[in-house]
Amino acid sequence: MNHTIIVTDSTADIPQELVDRLGIIVVPLMVMFGSTTYLDGIEMSAAQFYSELVRADELPTTSQPSPARFLEAFTTLLEQHPQSQIVSIHLSSGVSGTYQSALLGKSMLEANEDRVTVVDSKSGSYGYGMLVVYAAELAAAGQSPADIVQALEHRRERRRLYFLVDTLEYLQKGGRIGKAAAMVGTLLNIKPILSIDKDGIIYPVDKARGHKKATARIIELLERDLKGQKINIAVGHTADRSAAEAFEAQLAEHFELGDRIYTEIGAVIGTHVGPGTIAIFAWPAGDER
Repeated sequence: MNHTIIVTDSTADIPQELVDRLGIIVVPLMVMFGSTTYLDGIEMSAAQFYSELVRADELPTTSQPSPARFLEAFTTLLEQHPQSQIVSIHLSSGVSGTYQSALLGKSMLEANEDRVTVVDSKSGSYGYGMLVVYAAELAAAGQSPADIVQALEHRRERRRLYFLVDTLEYLQKGGRIGKAAAMVGTLLNIKPILSIDKDGIIYPVDKARGHKKATARIIELLERDLKGQKINIAVGHTADRSAAEAFEAQLAEHFELGDRIYTEIGAVIGTHVGPGTIAIFAWPAGDER
């Protein structure tokens, strides 16, 4: 059967139910706590990751799949589906070498290289997971790789995302803010609000004192971005579903909501933002092309 296969990596943070239903192929990254290595999402769940993170003296490290791992995945899929093509969508090249590994894996295919399209999402977590899901839906509807990539670019421009960080500890450990700033911010109960820019780099948007003011500020930002529109949302959480549900209830007071899902923020983004983080990914409902 001639169709487009969608490949991504584990940092897309797509709920397993959607992965299974849409036939998305997920290549895992690796998470290292000291000398112990785990396959992200396979040998270590999000809940296990955050439990280990709060006990660790040093931040874990992460590693992208090798080009050989992508070559193996692409080769297997193309052999199993000789009339099909692949669209492979990955974590921003601004924060990871995963996209480059996928490109190198593609270049090693030789005769079949033109059957694979590799996309730099320029985003992280479900900020591009929602693009992967959309791509899989378009593929199921018979869209070509070129049409899928064009539609993803349109949706990426319309999508908005914000991360509300509960503690400054992990930004400080990761070298994104100084120790003195982290100490003062902690004393003042400062909650940073982060986003990802058009080049796929995490950056600070704003900050507020206390969780209540910070969530109110995110709602203000979304109202500015998507005013008067019915929106689809995904709420990301760090293995704390109840916190995500509470934030969704706040959003429902201000917006007409369409589709709603919950997703767990995985190890790569979680290493830098830490437990207690809440993320909102929003895009206009009915924004299909």
